[in-house]
Amino acid sequence: MEKIATLKKQPSREEIPDEFKWKLTDIYSSDEAWEADFKRLKTLLEEMKGKQPDFLESAVNILEVLQLKDAIGRLLDKLFVYARMHKDENNANPVYQAMTDRIQSLATEAGSVTSFIVPALSALESGQIQKYLDELPELRIYKRFLDEIQRQKAHILSAVEEKLLAESADLADGPGTIFGMLDNADLKFPVIRDENGEEVELTKGRYSKFLESPDRRVRKEAFEALYSSYGKVRNTLAATLNFSVKADLFYARTRRFKTALEASLFNDNIPESVYNQLIEVVHQYLPELNRYLKLRQKMLGLPDLHTYDLYAPLLPEYRKDYDYREAKQLALEALKPLGDEYVELARNGLESGWIDVFENEGKTSGAYAWGAYDTHPYILLNYQGKIRDVFTIVHEMGHALHSYYSNRAQPYINAGYRIFVAEVASTVNEALLMEHLLSKSTDPLEKQYLINQYLEQFRTTVFRQTMFAEFEKLTHQEIENGGALTTEWLCECYLDLNKRYYGAETVIDPEIALEWARIPHFYTGFYVYKYATGYSASIALSRGILEQGREARERYLEFLKSGDSDHPLNLLRKAGVDMESPAPVAAALDVFKKLIDEMAELAGVQV
Repeated sequence: MEKIATLKKQPSREEIPDEFKWKLTDIYSSDEAWEADFKRLKTLLEEMKGKQPDFLESAVNILEVLQLKDAIGRLLDKLFVYARMHKDENNANPVYQAMTDRIQSLATEAGSVTSFIVPALSALESGQIQKYLDELPELRIYKRFLDEIQRQKAHILSAVEEKLLAESADLADGPGTIFGMLDNADLKFPVIRDENGEEVELTKGRYSKFLESPDRRVRKEAFEALYSSYGKVRNTLAATLNFSVKADLFYARTRRFKTALEASLFNDNIPESVYNQLIEVVHQYLPELNRYLKLRQKMLGLPDLHTYDLYAPLLPEYRKDYDYREAKQLALEALKPLGDEYVELARNGLESGWIDVFENEGKTSGAYAWGAYDTHPYILLNYQGKIRDVFTIVHEMGHALHSYYSNRAQPYINAGYRIFVAEVASTVNEALLMEHLLSKSTDPLEKQYLINQYLEQFRTTVFRQTMFAEFEKLTHQEIENGGALTTEWLCECYLDLNKRYYGAETVIDPEIALEWARIPHFYTGFYVYKYATGYSASIALSRGILEQGREARERYLEFLKSGDSDHPLNLLRKAGVDMESPAPVAAALDVFKKLIDEMAELAGVQV
């Protein structure tokens, strides 16, 4: 069964053994059970409509409305997760396409029905809120929620305006939804020749494998084939991204923000200086990035380094495949510094139907961790048997257990941690896995291989994601200045950034100008910078856990349990990292610099 990851043709969903599929029956035993809760949610929405007139008149009324709002949210989350994850199993399945569309529409209605709550509460003075909190201790569970309304008061609109914005959510999600269907269901890729000269269907999952081929012809052919496919729909994808960015700007300006960036950061209470500072610090270390690229070229023995060479293994003679069962055991060993409880939770997740492992026809690409407050976490993988996939397992398990701890320690209203800290737990796990692998390595070739993987984590998570973040900043500025994101503008902008980041030591192939067309994160504005900040924080936290032991571990586990009980920057400070300072990013990139030196010494190469 482990040969699934290496089949030349994508298997159907039915061909995947059940042991490698997640158990969505843990959410609902059947589609009929889902339908019953769908009807119940409609009933709760009708009940909410009757709460509007006088709910501010007493603490009891406010509590009833907020509890009903939570009940609606919890049920909506559960319904949406079930439908969407079934759809992700095979995006061409019409049953779950329809169920996902239905719950998305009902989510829009729920947003509309509950939209009166925040504007009404924003009209209360802080003194009146405190009076209600003193009167009714049960209401204190909502203190942070009420405090946040006061902080955001200047950007909260009237009840009528908030209702209109809530009802527009489906329209705003349109560009991303269209991109997802085109990218996951309709876009087809050509057949290429693998290392043995055999014709193999290119898929997005296999593309990563082909880019890591030791055969340069395979890398080049896969690279050109992928982007030729995106090139055929580039104008459609430019239009979807253009309107996605316009939607970001519409909501920002409607809520009285100067820019979409300001609006995006405000929700997490992050100053713009953190975003800009990340780009500035990374720019300072671009010479180190290019020194690594020069090292890569020399170790590969290439006359020049092309864009399609960036993922080529530096040590092809040490290529190693990881059986999925072996990968699970390796993950559990690496996570031991986080304590017995954490490891047992991870073990249970790996063995109890949390994870959908292998790629199949129509399945959503990539990987994610998801779930609802009232479910255990779930993880989607497209496992290919490489070291990268082992890191993906611990990465997504980090997300999953962050949610697990938060959901059990916090009430629903405070459980959903902010996106700014969402990548910390995942990348702490990655760092622990890397340190574990390096510590037990006795083979010089293996050590070089692992250091290369570490360097690649820095390149792809800090440098590449920061380049994405800079691209997002430029695309939004272009719309804010009255421009349009045409295919030509997007390609030129993206190509210029690649030249700035990689051009000193890399031949920037023209096809890379189209990479923007296949990045789903660009439809969630200003998200990707958090990968870079999160990774920088995780380097500091993981080193603290390994060097300080129990004290640092306990601080970190408290962070995982904190959810949204405080602002993200404050939660990280309590864990031991100050992200308002440039120091964590610079310190992380200093580790990158030292790894280059160590790799060059092991390889006997000067750069």
